[in-house]
Amino acid sequence: MNDKADIWYLEDVDLFNVLCPHKTKTLSERHQFNYFNKGDFIYFPEEPSKYIYMIADGRVKIGSYTGDGKEVVKSILGSGEVFGELALTGEDKRTNFAQAMDDKTTVCPISIEEMQELMAGDKSLSLKIYKLIGLRIRKLEQKIESLVFKDARTRVIDFLKDAVAYKGQKVGYETVIRTKLTHKDIASLTGTSRQTVTTILNELKDKNILTFDRRRILIRDMEKLS
Repeated sequence: MNDKADIWYLEDVDLFNVLCPHKTKTLSERHQFNYFNKGDFIYFPEEPSKYIYMIADGRVKIGSYTGDGKEVVKSILGSGEVFGELALTGEDKRTNFAQAMDDKTTVCPISIEEMQELMAGDKSLSLKIYKLIGLRIRKLEQKIESLVFKDARTRVIDFLKDAVAYKGQKVGYETVIRTKLTHKDIASLTGTSRQTVTTILNELKDKNILTFDRRRILIRDMEKLS
């Protein structure tokens, strides 16, 4: 399995079902879920890094701001995924923000101390968490390289190919990607504009390479997409 596939494989693991304190008798009594509406911030840059968060429902956007206030989206995470994990590497203050993308986004916080206790008692879990941290850093490095060396069209096509590797499902000779991402979300993740994403997707649709709607993208010809 190549590096890119490794990244998607590990990020697709439902760590919520493994780590959530509500599923551990010794921790469940003193933990509660936190609920956020669309647009609410879960944490801001410069806040103390005291917790790791698990997503029970909804989506969370992780990003930062440039010196001139421009938003940079680093990832969009969904149910079962973990964020804020850099606190385990010695991060004292947040360098990113975390923002709910859906109403009733539900997350479960767990303190660094509790997480370290769980990891100390489970070497396999500890290895998975640190691999996830390392692979997310490598994925971010790949994104930076893409922004520097690749044009907008290539970045959008690479995003589609990554999405196929991440959550693509074969349907005969075609591959379907079920997603809630809007064209604006894809633009944020690829460093392009919404209009550019729409134009590229429409061009690919006209060539019968893919079709799309609000809930899915259907890749009709992977060879032509590549």
